[in-house]
Amino acid sequence: KMSSGAADLRQRKKENCVESGKMAPEERNKENSKLGRSPKYLLIQRFAKLFFGCLAAVTSGMMYAVYLSTYHERKFWFSSRQELEREITFQGDSAIYYSFYKELLKAPSFERGVYELTHNNKTISLKTINAVQQMTLYPELIASVLYQASGSKEVIEPVYFYIGIVFGLQGIYVTALFVTSWVMSGTWLAGMLTVAWFIINRTDTTRIDYSIPSRENWALPYFACQVAALTGYLKKNLNCSAEKFCYLLVSASTYTFMMMWEYSHYLLLVQAVSLFLLDSFALAQTQKVHEVYKIYLSSLVFGYLLQFENSALLVSPLLSFVAALILSKRLQMNMKKGTFVSRLVKIMYVYLVLTITVTLNFLLKMLVPHKENEHFLKFIEVKLGLNTTKNFTMNWLLCQESLQAPSQDFFLRLTQSSLLPFYILVLIICLFSVTQVIFRRICGEPLKETVKLEDGRIGERPEIVYHVIHTILLGCLAMCLEGMKYLWTPYVCMLAAFGVCSPELWMTLFKWLRLKAVHPVLLALILSMAVPTIIGFSLWKEFFPRIMTELSELQEFYDPDTVELMTWIKRQAPLATVFAGSPQLMGVIKLCTGWMVSSLPLYNDDDLLKRNENIYQIYSKRSAEDIYKILTSYKANFLVIEDSICNEVGPVRGCRVKDLLDIANGHVVCEEGDSYAYSKYGRFCHEIKMNYSPYVNYFTRVYWNRSYFVYRINTVISFQS
Repeated sequence: KMSSGAADLRQRKKENCVESGKMAPEERNKENSKLGRSPKYLLIQRFAKLFFGCLAAVTSGMMYAVYLSTYHERKFWFSSRQELEREITFQGDSAIYYSFYKELLKAPSFERGVYELTHNNKTISLKTINAVQQMTLYPELIASVLYQASGSKEVIEPVYFYIGIVFGLQGIYVTALFVTSWVMSGTWLAGMLTVAWFIINRTDTTRIDYSIPSRENWALPYFACQVAALTGYLKKNLNCSAEKFCYLLVSASTYTFMMMWEYSHYLLLVQAVSLFLLDSFALAQTQKVHEVYKIYLSSLVFGYLLQFENSALLVSPLLSFVAALILSKRLQMNMKKGTFVSRLVKIMYVYLVLTITVTLNFLLKMLVPHKENEHFLKFIEVKLGLNTTKNFTMNWLLCQESLQAPSQDFFLRLTQSSLLPFYILVLIICLFSVTQVIFRRICGEPLKETVKLEDGRIGERPEIVYHVIHTILLGCLAMCLEGMKYLWTPYVCMLAAFGVCSPELWMTLFKWLRLKAVHPVLLALILSMAVPTIIGFSLWKEFFPRIMTELSELQEFYDPDTVELMTWIKRQAPLATVFAGSPQLMGVIKLCTGWMVSSLPLYNDDDLLKRNENIYQIYSKRSAEDIYKILTSYKANFLVIEDSICNEVGPVRGCRVKDLLDIANGHVVCEEGDSYAYSKYGRFCHEIKMNYSPYVNYFTRVYWNRSYFVYRINTVISFQS
């Protein structure tokens, strides 16, 4: 029965597709005859609109990529720098990603390079890691293959090729946002406005300025393509070929997105919740929504297999949620309609889905061997105020700007560019319209097959409702964590641009206002052209001179102390040396010199987080013997002290590294509301510079400049005063 039912469903879907394909030309011909237009005229008009829209989308993406490249050159002077000076511009985790790209290019063959990365024991002392899985190095694998296969070795340097790919992906990102806004509004003027707002608010839409190789810069362009394809896929009355194209694009981009970023399944969970709400309110075709769920499942399975059986995907909330949705829907379909149980299941559908999700996730975590990230769970507890902690790692994460609530400056910047006011206006109109549609559905009124402009029912379009829910969910996350603004703000740009350029949105507003003096359809068409034009001219007048000044202004990023340190390490440090210091500096040392390090700026591994905390003790108030034991336990040969951390004067007292260490080590005494740091030992990073016993017994200074002090860790301890 089930197989025959599924066959009938496929057959009905095919017939509907064929019928819609047949009906559309007939309806168009009737409309054209009324307007006195020939089908040939309409075909030329549609082709011209499509051609110029695509040209504008591609041009916008290319110009943005060129803009990023020009700005990067002006900021870092890449063309006039030596290789070492260029590499120093990659900071923290960015340095690690690029260092593995370099290693792949240096390997005798691609296969050998991949093997060395999957069995890597030359990066972190006393630790063998699968760097491809743990650090999601698929972008570097692809970049190295393209560089070698395209014969670019003779034409372009590896660093230019690498950052060129990232800038190109950012161009695709902008193009995808352009297309999404265009598909929703029906005019590519909305796409132009989206791009303008995106670039003007670049500080809040992308992290490309600060961290070029970060995983999100590789992954989010594919997610933007997936959202654009999903927007088209959810549209009503879509012809078969367009629907298949959108489906295939959603499938390919979802899988690629999942391979590029380890946290991709969390963002896809937010999207799945949006689709679930859309389906629960019966505002979209259930069959289409469940096809997207199947894409999630297949992407998770393929991702698990190709990411070296990554158990994190099996215990991810996305898998449990999607499986619960499919099981709940099957249960609902298999029950006889009209019975008490079937009605009860329909009413309790949301509760049923949530219950199955939690149960499945709990069972999977019990059955599937996986590394539970305890720090992540503890961070959520502390962030929500459910717990307090003195743990260094937890407090250090809580002090990071990206993990705090957004500042007032963020909202001020969005308001100054006129983005936030128009977004709020569009969101309010869409929400009210969606609420009206939901109320009509509750009252038993069916949705219209085709929504006309004069109907003023923008809330009946499933792709619009999806984007409204999606931006609200992302907005809630952005209000909690400032780092989430880079996921939310681009879609704020897109939704606001769509709204002001959409005649349907203005018509929806006029329906409520019941305008009689002016024809509402005519006024809606005029405003959908006039308002974005006025916004565009005002943005051009205010922000274009700033952008041109930014590109023409020569900035200088030069760090002579770090250059001197890296040069000394490359020339003087013996082979098989292990360096210890702050994780951020260790990433740069690994990239610029290739030497092994004791820690890395990675926060997805509990063992590495514990290492980082232990190595940071060099800035605490502990004895020379304690620090010596910690460093030798990781087989470190050299220690690098950074003056900027040792003498840090942070804007927020209590968030400096040394303050957090004092709290974690119990070296803080509170008296009458004031906090005092107390220990029988002085701060190690200060005391070691004095060159007296017992510090000179354990450590010998071998190099120093204004910013760094390098000490050799003695293998034979001398107890001379």
